Amino acid sequence: MKKIIMLLCVLSFVLIGLDQVDAKRVMELKIGRGDAKVSIVKGSVKVLHTGTKKWRSLKGGDVLRAGDQVSTGSKAKLELFLPDYSTVRFAGNSHFKVLQIDSGSETQPRKIKFHMAVGKTWANVTKAVGRRGQFELQCENAVAGVRGTIYRVNVEDDKSALVKVYDGEVHVSGGGPPTELPKMIGPPHKIAGPKRISGPQKVTMEEWVVIIKSMQQIRIAADGTAEKPRDFTEEEDRDEWVDWNKERDRELETD
Repeated sequence: MKKIIMLLCVLSFVLIGLDQVDAKRVMELKIGRGDAKVSIVKGSVKVLHTGTKKWRSLKGGDVLRAGDQVSTGSKAKLELFLPDYSTVRFAGNSHFKVLQIDSGSETQPRKIKFHMAVGKTWANVTKAVGRRGQFELQCENAVAGVRGTIYRVNVEDDKSALVKVYDGEVHVSGGGPPTELPKMIGPPHKIAGPKRISGPQKVTMEEWVVIIKSMQQIRIAADGTAEKPRDFTEEEDRDEWVDWNKERDRELETD
């Protein structure tokens, strides 16, 4: 009787392991190499798919591909699963464009790139694909690229940016992204009245590269110049957006 019970337990563990393998296989099948799968949508989120002219509501289970543009409403939250098992999240009042999604393989490098026009994003980048390849969050004045880490980027209305690293290292470079900036088209809204503006001025973006380590941050001014990196503490960093992302990261680790 004891042998039968032990045999049943072993079979149960084997079946559980097979279920987990099948679940991973299903995830791989549902998320194509060039797809980002929408896993969480809270609040109003609109998408303009490449090749279309009409914005529509984004919902859970939808897929984003290169060229798609997304705009999140006030207090909205959006989470994307990528084919390499990385996750990217966006806060309310964010506008971004998917530039490239290629999960790579053991022989092909990963190439995943997003452009942030404005807003807040949080990236938890897996190391599963290996050490080669690119994972970049771009804004007008900087590019934050990693291989495997946790970090976030805030882009303000004036195009200044803040990069904070929670685990690993992030290479932040200036000089602006080498790709065409997304042309965000939103719903009609009130604009300020006419005011005097200065004439056109030629601005040369400063080129630089800085390595930001765990629990460090760097600010990039609107003119593209970077401040000296500095340490930050968990206490000064805490807010609702950070707490939610850390909670989501913990949940995904235990799944």
